[in-house]
Amino acid sequence: MSDSNQNAQYLSPSDRFIEFMNASPSPYHAVESAKERLKKYFFTPLSEKSSWENTVKPNGRYYFTRNGSTIVAFAVGGKYKPGNGVNIVGAHTDSPCLKLKPISKKTGAGYLKVGVQTYGGGLWHTWFDRNLALAGVVMIEDACGLRQQLVRISDPIAYIPNLAIHLDRTQTDAFRFNNETHLVPILATVAKDLNSGVCSTKNDDVNTLDDSIEKKHHTVLVEKLASLVGVDPKHIVDFDLCLYDQNPCMLGGIYKEFIHSGRLDNLNSSFCAIEALVQSVEECQSLSDDDRIRMVALFDNEEVGSRSAYGADSSLLTDTIHRLQVGGDNSSYEIACANSFLISADMAHAVHPNYPEKHEENHSPMMNKGIVIKINAGQRYCTTTATSAMIKMLANNNNICYQEFVVRNDMPSGSTIGPLMSSNLGIRSIDVGNPMLSMHSIRETMGVDDVATAINLFKAFFIEFSKLDRRVTID
Repeated sequence: MSDSNQNAQYLSPSDRFIEFMNASPSPYHAVESAKERLKKYFFTPLSEKSSWENTVKPNGRYYFTRNGSTIVAFAVGGKYKPGNGVNIVGAHTDSPCLKLKPISKKTGAGYLKVGVQTYGGGLWHTWFDRNLALAGVVMIEDACGLRQQLVRISDPIAYIPNLAIHLDRTQTDAFRFNNETHLVPILATVAKDLNSGVCSTKNDDVNTLDDSIEKKHHTVLVEKLASLVGVDPKHIVDFDLCLYDQNPCMLGGIYKEFIHSGRLDNLNSSFCAIEALVQSVEECQSLSDDDRIRMVALFDNEEVGSRSAYGADSSLLTDTIHRLQVGGDNSSYEIACANSFLISADMAHAVHPNYPEKHEENHSPMMNKGIVIKINAGQRYCTTTATSAMIKMLANNNNICYQEFVVRNDMPSGSTIGPLMSSNLGIRSIDVGNPMLSMHSIRETMGVDDVATAINLFKAFFIEFSKLDRRVTID
């Protein structure tokens, strides 16, 4: 084991999480970070384009990705047989953000600007006056063919300036802005660009037969991306890039009991799920004695409804469970789903110290007080009495704290991937998540202790749930 790997073993769960966050500014980077963690624990990569029949075996560890932004990892119990079931922790890799438009080149009032789309339900006012960096993937076409490559501009290259109070006194009463015309980042001044020799403003007409990347995006931006991935700008044919707050994930509070970062929703759940899986397979004899499959599924596109080829509302998990029934009979898939259990892990709302009236008085979760079981009579969450009782039993057996949450009757409820997957697959499910403040802000806050709590619960689920489930008689 290398020195860096050894050092990683001694980091606290929150320190490892902070490292993960700072390496994961986009869903693509989050998946890459998860892959790196899985590789250290000898998980074998699979391809959906190939047969798994002679590859996946009892006691094996595997993962595969789809689109580079969704990842599924699983470990096969030593006593697994088709139909035995899959114990799953599901989460998502995406967060609300600003994505570059297919044609992002804009100018105005002497500035180079970049056109962006709003992705998800962000608190967009929090994106003003922030140092914005850029990350995602570029599509490269060269002698090797067409390929996708990660890219990250870590410098604060973009900025969305607020309007001065002197020019609009009403902003002290209510901050109103137009997402299309006011939520537009600036990259540079036109004068500086002209003097640089790059001249992004030349050939501004994008409606020509020339469909080159520099017709659609500022030359200075394309050249910066090309230099980072080591190709000629003409070899970049497209990209999927999002802006993010350059300020890193860090500890906060006078006792350093908080974690401040963008994308806590839902990269915290993603990290805790992967960490629990890799720790569970290292437990002596734990996997060899298991008769089920332990799985983590991290999906993209939850923030926009999950309806994509790599979202939770796709056939991805159905296809995966089908493929793991090799050697079974015609009903193995249906039996496997009936024997399976899903923990849908997504962040929860901690009670706000300045708006406590927004929570129901008996259901006001606090940070650093344990993971939250989320319940909704309208089925916005997938928790049932039976699934809640089973997870509570697991938590109590391992001295793991938990809290319960229902939304007030006079407020709308959010939702998660849980109801989608539960209804599509017929799998018993529960919704849980760590409590946090400022959800969907560019800068969110959660508790340090809750990182370890979630890891411990998911780890106990992977190691102990198969045995616990045999004591359950509910159909």
